[in-house]
Order: sequence, then C-alpha cells, then structure tokens
Amino acid sequence: MNKSTYVDGFVIVIPKKNTAKYKKMAREGLAAWKKFGALDYKECIADDMKMNTGGGSGFSFPKMVKLKPGETIWFSFITYKSRKHRDAVNKKVMAYFDKKYKNTPMDMPFDMKRFTTGGFKVEIGM
Repeated sequence: MNKSTYVDGFVIVIPKKNTAKYKKMAREGLAAWKKFGALDYKECIADDMKMNTGGGSGFSFPKMVKLKPGETIWFSFITYKSRKHRDAVNKKVMAYFDKKYKNTPMDMPFDMKRFTTGGFKVEIGM
C-alpha cells in the first residue's frame, strides 16, 4: 500500500437478527466494488470490544454507537488507489445499484441514523 492509497471507512450497528441479511447485502457490495475496480473490500464484525482504551478514557466502540442488547458492531472499509479513483469507482457502483434496484424499495438491515462513514487519505501504511 502506498501513501496515495485512499480508504472509505464505515461503522455500522446491526441487529443480530439481521446478520444474515446484512451479510447477503455485503457480499453483493463486495462483488460490485470489486467489479468496478476497488483494491480491497472488508466487512468486519466486532470481536473484542473490551480492549484497553489507553489512558483510562473508557471511550469504546460500544459507547460511541450506543450499542443496545441484541446488536453488534461492524467495521467495514474499501480501499482505492486515490480519492479520484474512489470517486470514479463509487460513481459506477451507484449507477449499477440504481439500475438494478430502480423499482425496488431498499429495506436496510440497520438503522441508517446510526450508520457513519468517511473518506480517509492514508498517511502511513504498508
């Protein structure tokens, strides 16, 4: 990975009962982003949320997302060559899904109000 790599990151709260539905949606996303040129695509489910927060701040992912019983946290990321490459890939992916689901309402397996995303320029990496 070189310094010019660009990453879109996502933190998503998924009701555990919707895990299979989310995985199906994520697999479709993986296929689309791969088809249109993303370098990497990962969907990661929370496994160790009791990590030392360093300095005893006590701020954690569960606190950050206000995790409720019956929910789990997913951290996802997609890697690109650059922000320009990200913009081009995402334009193609969105056009693909707009066409595919044109007349189909999207029933998201999570609360979009508790979904967060951002683009990140890699400064240090392997």
